[in-house]
Amino acid sequence: MNILEAVKAAFISLSLNKTRSFLTMLGVIIGVFAVISLVSLVKGVENFVTDQFNALGSNLILVAPGRTGFNQDPAVTFTNNKLRAKHIELIEKYAGNYIVGVTPSIRVGKTVKYKNKQFAATVSGVNEKAFQITDVSAETGRNFTEGEVSSKARVTVIGPQVSDELFGEIDPLGKKVTVEGIAFEVIGVLNKKGLNSDDRILVPYTSLDTYLGIDKFSGIATKAKDGQKIDIVMGQVELALLHDLKADEFDVLSQKDILSSVSNILGVLSAGLGAVAAISLVVGGIGIMNIMLVSVTERTKEIGLRKALGATPSNIAVQFLSEAVVISLMGGVIGISLGWLLTVGISSLIRAQIPGWALIISVGFSVGVGVLFGTYPAITAGKKDPIESLRYE
Repeated sequence: MNILEAVKAAFISLSLNKTRSFLTMLGVIIGVFAVISLVSLVKGVENFVTDQFNALGSNLILVAPGRTGFNQDPAVTFTNNKLRAKHIELIEKYAGNYIVGVTPSIRVGKTVKYKNKQFAATVSGVNEKAFQITDVSAETGRNFTEGEVSSKARVTVIGPQVSDELFGEIDPLGKKVTVEGIAFEVIGVLNKKGLNSDDRILVPYTSLDTYLGIDKFSGIATKAKDGQKIDIVMGQVELALLHDLKADEFDVLSQKDILSSVSNILGVLSAGLGAVAAISLVVGGIGIMNIMLVSVTERTKEIGLRKALGATPSNIAVQFLSEAVVISLMGGVIGISLGWLLTVGISSLIRAQIPGWALIISVGFSVGVGVLFGTYPAITAGKKDPIESLRYE
């Protein structure tokens, strides 16, 4: 019996008991689905974070409070956060020749209201240089000016999603939105980025301090001039801050540093969840082995008859091994298909994708599980005594 004949016979045998065959491959389906979904989600999150930073432009440098790395939570959790307005001046003084500009960043989640409508937005306190540094600017209306920052003007540039939710088809320019009862005049609507920058409003950081009492910086952002080496500019920014802060009171990070940290975190997460998926595959393999052993017992008389007609032990073993591999491979294909459907479903939220290597590994694991856990039942079937098998009732 050649391989093709064995596979064909395996399909015929499995089709005789479809329900049991499906239940047997269920463990493999779950395991492969978990692997594909995990890889897809992690890749999607990585793409999402990368897109977030790319949307802010290149050569971006961030200063975070403390030495614990970049904090993405809008509520600053560092108890020793000492970043203040004077540090903006220090960076401008000592690193001004290397940078486009520098802006503080105060991020806090607040409910923004207009008449009877409200929207949960991120309120970002920045200065006028933020529009140059982050490549985010007013598409309609205008950005706020240095004078408005200095005078603590109650003006705001809102994201397109905020505009849609609060104003719909109404022109928001000149209208006033309120944050904790404080009115801010809408002077511009940001260009659409398609990321979470669309659901925020920008206000002068001085206004955020004066009217809402929020003065702690979530961070400081600056941008290296074209042609400047990022490492050199980061060094200048660090030297500037060391005039007032200790080395452990701040951290200077590039986009590359942040993305590398995110990749490391996602890598650890993938390893942990991958181990869980591997356990599912092993459990699925054990299920295949158990069912194949039951099948060998049930088909003892068939084995004896085939041996009586000239089938060798290897022929019998190949047939049962083929059935185990087919069950496992079919489970893998179904798992991949379900994972692909999930990827398509979430691709509108994050740019999820399934790398080619994940497909190859999933198929390889499926075949490997079938071979590994199908070998013992196959050998058991091949060793059956033909005379005893024919007598089996």
